[in-house]
Amino acid sequence: MARRVSPERPGEEGQASPWLIAVRAAEAKKAHAVRVLDLREITSFTDYFVVCTATNLRQGQAISDEIAQQLKRQGELPLSVEGYENGEWILADYGDYVIHIFSEKARAYYDLERLWRQARTVTIPE
Repeated sequence: MARRVSPERPGEEGQASPWLIAVRAAEAKKAHAVRVLDLREITSFTDYFVVCTATNLRQGQAISDEIAQQLKRQGELPLSVEGYENGEWILADYGDYVIHIFSEKARAYYDLERLWRQARTVTIPE
């Protein structure tokens, strides 16, 4: 299982937090509307959601691939990945954090930010 990391502190040995590595990988592939939700105080199944939007299937898969590649370099492997072939909603579960890559239509429909509105939005460092 992925290690627990505070957003205020780097990971072990000065490394960036895994969710921040995922954010940077998504940004590198031009993901839109990237947000991180802190769920630690409202649920026990995960600590963070990383949510972003892709403009098409191929971009969504490229974002997913880049995130997986960057996290693998840090020794982070997903417990499961769902929706990769369809691309409307790619979900990668890393235990302590879950990556959601949506099409624009699916993100508007599922509206995780509204569903999890009690979650604190994490400020993504520059």
